[in-house]
Amino acid sequence: MLCGSSRFVEIMAVCAWIIEREEQAIVMGLHLLPQWYSSELKPDHLAEHEGMAEAMDELHLRKIDMADEIFVVNYKDYIGESTTNEVKYTQKQGKKIRWYTHDQVGRVVDEKIKKFIN
Repeated sequence: MLCGSSRFVEIMAVCAWIIEREEQAIVMGLHLLPQWYSSELKPDHLAEHEGMAEAMDELHLRKIDMADEIFVVNYKDYIGESTTNEVKYTQKQGKKIRWYTHDQVGRVVDEKIKKFIN
């Protein structure tokens, strides 16, 4: 399962693609909404703006229950409150936690960002 701030949704999408392609693993936890859907809102806080933050946080914990591990997209070492709670929950469950900043997937994505964006 992917965990991380929705401000990194594009990075999360690439991570999901690489994990599914390279590891043949099912990735949960990502919604790719079109830009127009939240154009009048802050897309990185969409759940709060739609009054769904608590419900989505609880749903993410249920996804962690189903997952073998989580992959935390802590791009530039950023981890928000909801992601921190997901990490703590995963630790209590004794499940594996992978970190973007310490994983080959993160290194591959960082190289792609450098090549195509910078």
